[in-house]
Amino acid sequence: MRKNYISLLLLFVLCAGTALAQPAERLIKVLVAPNHSDWTYKNGENVKFDVTVLENSNPLKNVKVYYEIGPEKMTTVKKDSALLKDGKLTLDGGTLKSAGFLRCTVTAIVDGVSYRNLATAGFEPLTLKPTVELPADFVQFWDKAKTELATVPMDARLTLLPERCTETVNVYHVNLQNYAKGTRLYGILCVPKKEGKYPALLKVPGAGVRPYNGDVVMADKGVIVFEIGIHGIPVNMDPAVYTSLGNGALKGYQNYNLDDRDRFYYKRVYLGCVRANDFIVSLPQFDGTHLAVSGGSQGGALSVITAALDPRVKCLGAFYPALCDVTGYLKNRAGGWPHYFDTNNIAFNNKKEKIETCGYYDVVNFAKQLKQPAWFSWGFNDETCPPTSMYAAYNSVTAPKSLLLALETGHWTYPEQQEKMTAWLLEKLTAH
Repeated sequence: MRKNYISLLLLFVLCAGTALAQPAERLIKVLVAPNHSDWTYKNGENVKFDVTVLENSNPLKNVKVYYEIGPEKMTTVKKDSALLKDGKLTLDGGTLKSAGFLRCTVTAIVDGVSYRNLATAGFEPLTLKPTVELPADFVQFWDKAKTELATVPMDARLTLLPERCTETVNVYHVNLQNYAKGTRLYGILCVPKKEGKYPALLKVPGAGVRPYNGDVVMADKGVIVFEIGIHGIPVNMDPAVYTSLGNGALKGYQNYNLDDRDRFYYKRVYLGCVRANDFIVSLPQFDGTHLAVSGGSQGGALSVITAALDPRVKCLGAFYPALCDVTGYLKNRAGGWPHYFDTNNIAFNNKKEKIETCGYYDVVNFAKQLKQPAWFSWGFNDETCPPTSMYAAYNSVTAPKSLLLALETGHWTYPEQQEKMTAWLLEKLTAH
């Protein structure tokens, strides 16, 4: 029974991970690329998109394609079809008069099967300004919340997980008292067994409801790693429990109480990340200085937010952060996940109270507070976290920062991005 459970757990985690993995290879490949190698243009400059349809790495002749061109996430400007006699086509994409992203999406129909790809041209993205307003009492609001958190006892409870431990790393399920009476924070702690003092990494999660395994590989490099969940439930239960919660009680959690800045779902989440750091710095194995935070998507947002809220964090790494400049749609451009004000949600969310709440929780306004070095990576083709929204946050950072672009990636990463993130974090964590 126990063996079957572990197998199911590993399968669930692997399946959950594929959501952000590289897309699977297919027999027919649709290639779309802007005609500038860096995919970047000056405002008003014309862009052309080169389209190629391949089969067995050769251009596929006489294939019909359907294409759409327009600002990302907004109304299509050009929509048409064409026959690629020699498997290639160049489309006139037009231009943008101001900073932003112009996207070309192409679908080829071969033997009744659809094959889709896209490319996105950036127009002076480093000049993009955020649309979200900074509340006058933003800093005071969060300072007060952190003061309230500090009065709550941590009440840390650790349970050793022998089946997950290795020769060099101990693994624990951790249960902490979080902000708000009666709420808990759960995570997986991985600690090197060898006696000594170690740097630490807080890993914050992407969106969804799932279990967590911890990061034994990073811990084996001499780093304490605490990987947390955000929903106040244990992170080592049967996978079916998370599926049920994700489809039931926790479905759409990112919308809960958006009309009230004090009751909004993410208040407990953001403060929970600070509480996780409280726990890390209390560990006798922590070196007392080197603390980093990292994650992707929702976790990319939480990385920026945690560092902005907690000066104990010395650096952060973030892949394609969500929750950036969510009010973009109200200014006729793409906003960040979870797209509170896009065409599907604007009728329900376009209310004064909800817009005001967003100001207290938007990554842009935390980015403005950052003082620690920050490392980012994303691509121009991200349809979940639009680059327009991410640049609005990145351009708001005045602390030391770097951005690794993997232009053709969507809401996923190449192994090289992961490797470079790890190398950067290790360099910062082991610096003297």
